[in-house]
Amino acid sequence: MLKGYWPQVQPGFWGIALFRWDINVGESAVLGLVGAGDIGAVLDDALNFFRWDRMATVLPAIFAVAILAEIVVTRIRSRLI
Repeated sequence: MLKGYWPQVQPGFWGIALFRWDINVGESAVLGLVGAGDIGAVLDDALNFFRWDRMATVLPAIFAVAILAEIVVTRIRSRLI
């Protein structure tokens, strides 16, 4: 199993796993906006209570985390595949 099957499916497995992780990082902000918690909940609270200073901090943080996750996934994917 480890010598015959895993080497064949390993690139596809890691590609899909990294892709899903990258999607989950992006979806965490969207899900928080609709009430599921996470960083999007902080953004939603800032919008609802007109806390523009907090929103100006949270929004770039969300973008930075999403971009950082994309960079990390791209580098890992280029080394594995």
